[in-house]
Amino acid sequence: MRESVYLVIVALFVAVLSAAVPVVAAPGDDDPGRALYTAHCAACHDRPDETRAPSFDALRQMNAENLFLALTRGVMQAQGGSLSRRELAQLVDYLALKEADNPDWYAGMLCPPERREVSRAPVTMPMVGVDEHGSRHLTAEAAGLEGEDLANLELAWAIGFPDTSVMRSAPVIVGTTLYHSAPQTGRVLALDVRQPCVQWIYDAGTQLSSSLSYGLTGADRTPTLVFADRSGQVHAVDAITGTRLWTAEGRHSSDTSISGAPILAGDRVIVPVSGSGVGRGADPEYECCVEHGAVVALDAVTGEMLWTWHTMADATYTGRTNRVGVKLRGPSGAPIWSTPTVDRQRGVVYATSGQNTSLPATKTSDAVLAIDLATGTLRWGFQALANDVWIIGCRSAWAQSGPNCPSPEDSVLKDFDFGGSAVLVTLADGRDVLLAGQKSGDVWALDPDGGTLLWNRRFGEGTPLGGVHWGLATDGRRVFVPINDPAMQPGSRPEPGMNALDVATGEVLWRQALTADCGDGRRDRFAACDTRYGLSALPLVVDDAIIAGAVDGRLYVFDADSGEVRFGFDTLRDFETVNGVPGKGGAIDAHSIAAGAGMVFIGSGYGRFGQPPGNVLLAFRPRSG
Repeated sequence: MRESVYLVIVALFVAVLSAAVPVVAAPGDDDPGRALYTAHCAACHDRPDETRAPSFDALRQMNAENLFLALTRGVMQAQGGSLSRRELAQLVDYLALKEADNPDWYAGMLCPPERREVSRAPVTMPMVGVDEHGSRHLTAEAAGLEGEDLANLELAWAIGFPDTSVMRSAPVIVGTTLYHSAPQTGRVLALDVRQPCVQWIYDAGTQLSSSLSYGLTGADRTPTLVFADRSGQVHAVDAITGTRLWTAEGRHSSDTSISGAPILAGDRVIVPVSGSGVGRGADPEYECCVEHGAVVALDAVTGEMLWTWHTMADATYTGRTNRVGVKLRGPSGAPIWSTPTVDRQRGVVYATSGQNTSLPATKTSDAVLAIDLATGTLRWGFQALANDVWIIGCRSAWAQSGPNCPSPEDSVLKDFDFGGSAVLVTLADGRDVLLAGQKSGDVWALDPDGGTLLWNRRFGEGTPLGGVHWGLATDGRRVFVPINDPAMQPGSRPEPGMNALDVATGEVLWRQALTADCGDGRRDRFAACDTRYGLSALPLVVDDAIIAGAVDGRLYVFDADSGEVRFGFDTLRDFETVNGVPGKGGAIDAHSIAAGAGMVFIGSGYGRFGQPPGNVLLAFRPRSG
């Protein structure tokens, strides 16, 4: 009830705002919202390369409702809390140049009645990792695609999403139905991919924050989708009808959020919680920091919280102050950004964690963690890098860092966390290996029975944006390692590209370096095209090929045996869409690559980290003839 009342208040706020000022008016230098933006927002949003915040241009692709929600209940709640209601209205009005969302963008895509029944089989991609072990591997039979098909693709169709700058979520694919969300729209669509049309629509009432997962729940084995929204609620939706089964709080604290996808594991939903304070810690007046990560288990039928495992104890005042005299708190950080990996044989959930954000450092940061599936207790932890305490604004030299940053004597100041899931691989001889890729450029191979190190391999120097950013893919014999490595520092030696390792030994089998391309007007669309062209997105193995996407918008298909580039496509351009929404391609990042039903699906656009925004879902199929 409180949620619906709140959304009414938001709607009234936006309506008043829209009535007061024409939404298409260009703000002048004397616009009060401009001054508010300069005072409260510009320090981060005008420097997206350094701060990782959405750029000013990306903010201006959001509608008023979404901006207001972000400032009052979302990731910018702390900043919005310092503004009066009048100032919030002025700031949102300055940024939001588009009309609030209306149903026209999907109404014309509704399937005729005879095509509105969703597919029930086969289940091709039930979750981000394709399977519970996180392999990101589809056979030719499962995908409906062979490797040779992937060398000869053509664009089948494009769908545009309004007020959207980030296409980050992995879909679920069952038969010819693709369940997809552009998170900023707050909606999940069930799409018939053959001639694209909408079979049903679920409206969460707020922006979403995670990819989708699918499974069967309850005694009647109901096909169910689970996902999280920006307010920390986990939604369970009937995949056949699109009706809500339940919503439940998925976090242990209101200071935290959910970024990785909740997944169904038998009778429970496993939820990764990504509280860190990495952004709020940049505020010199903030008593940094209190947020920390967790893994939560919910009952799959009711949403009841069954257990919570915390990456650390709650923060307390440490007795220290920052350089401007503000009290400091800790420990904090070690968020779980990634989707959990389930090992039913051992009864374990594997999670990977981020860095600490305030002292004292903990042993659970930058780590691979094995948590008992039944009880939520820690079985073992492997820490890849100790004493990595870092927030936005930190530099390697303390005098150049923000007041809340630790000194080099207290922290390695690397921000080398794990952004991708652990991957459990069973070798031909029956041995299991647990793999994890780190933003340092390291790939770690561990014994899943105790977390002992089997081998380690590193590519490049690593950066706060990867190294290995969103994860790995494997065909059971080889692990494929995408490296992002933007050239962020003078004298750095980036190694962006795709690499293949032998899972059993860590031996390097091949490497395929990428080069920048700023020709044909690409620099006009992405000024950093000469330094940002690596592979950050989670790749996908289909048959004997690897599908990968670059942060400069280029799509690649690599040969799994040699690393040769079989196919390429530039998504950094405008697209004509089937639903009439102006389509704009941008960076390919996060979990935006999928395949099934004989097609490849790419979300193009990632208006974060100084990368080009976009708003299109692209579908490719083998070229006929």
